[in-house]
Amino acid sequence: MTVHAVGIIGAGQMGSGIAQVFAVAGFDVLLMDQHAQKLTEALAYIETNVDRQVARGKITSDAKRAALARIRTTQKIEEFGSSDLVIEAATEQEALKLTIFESLKPHVRRDAILTSNTSSISITKLAGRTAHPERFMGLHFMNPVPVMQLVELIRGIATSDDTFHTVLSVVERLGKTPVSAADFPAFIVNRVLIPMINEAVYVLYEGVGSVRDIDLSMKLGANHPMGPLELADFIGLDTCLSIMGVLNDGFADPKYRPCPLLIKYVEAGWLGRKTGRGFYDYGADEPIPTR
Repeated sequence: MTVHAVGIIGAGQMGSGIAQVFAVAGFDVLLMDQHAQKLTEALAYIETNVDRQVARGKITSDAKRAALARIRTTQKIEEFGSSDLVIEAATEQEALKLTIFESLKPHVRRDAILTSNTSSISITKLAGRTAHPERFMGLHFMNPVPVMQLVELIRGIATSDDTFHTVLSVVERLGKTPVSAADFPAFIVNRVLIPMINEAVYVLYEGVGSVRDIDLSMKLGANHPMGPLELADFIGLDTCLSIMGVLNDGFADPKYRPCPLLIKYVEAGWLGRKTGRGFYDYGADEPIPTR
């Protein structure tokens, strides 16, 4: 199957980034969200990002105009009937994703491929809510999508070889680098990354080091480009907690127990950059550690 038209569900940061890279690569894109304001913000976000690419000489002004013209928006899931490939990029909540795929059933073509950008949830379980689980798989982009090179490809228990190879060819057309991950909780990247972040929160919780000292130690001592607490704020503490919950439930191993301090920050609504406060306060010109 050759993919020309791509439908994306969710116009947040991930969905917007995915829409951008597909449009720039020449695909027709339908971006859907229930909220009109989200769609307006997404288009503005995409245009700003593409303008940066033009300024850096990565694409031409003509290519920018053509890419933006390829993106349509909608608030109606019924419009996905023309999509060859559908990518769900909603919030990392299992119940929400299951509902979305249940709702898609009557509106997508029999030969369409459905995928989820989930960073941790069982692909096999999500596929079970579709009419054709053999045409379903995980397609996990990294954040920020236009910058990050890696894409995880995750096969469910029923995913066919044709589906996998079609999606693999799409990722290669985007100029991204695919890796294949088995359908275990959090796959590869977040299986390694999020427990490391959780451990950094434990180090803070136990008073071993301050926010500044923990992040500086990992940047200078392990050559990480961002400290783990700074990275947690960038990802979103609610997302980190959700992934730790999936790991904890999936493996029933105490090493995946979410740190109580992470839980408290999420309960307080301190979710990181998107709320202006997490392990850092983003209200000033420079982020200020909150502990």
